[in-house]
Amino acid sequence: MLAFAAAFAFGALGVAIILCLWRLVCGPHAADRILALDTLYINALALLIVLGIRMESAFFFEAALLIALTGFVATVALARYIARREIID
Repeated sequence: MLAFAAAFAFGALGVAIILCLWRLVCGPHAADRILALDTLYINALALLIVLGIRMESAFFFEAALLIALTGFVATVALARYIARREIID
């Protein structure tokens, strides 16, 4: 049952990543692209967590934590750049 659930999760997350990549490339505005990038790293994070559960390895959870921290900082920096056209005050 866990194998079926993991396979379904891989498929669903794969479709979500492809749709986020499409929005990242074809987004009409910069805010759409930032939102797509934010969603893309969250989907990658979920993919790593599902892979960690499937392979029963704690390494994937640590990698997911690093991606979460990096993605949050990148999203804040990009949003600040779009709002003020500067990253550092």
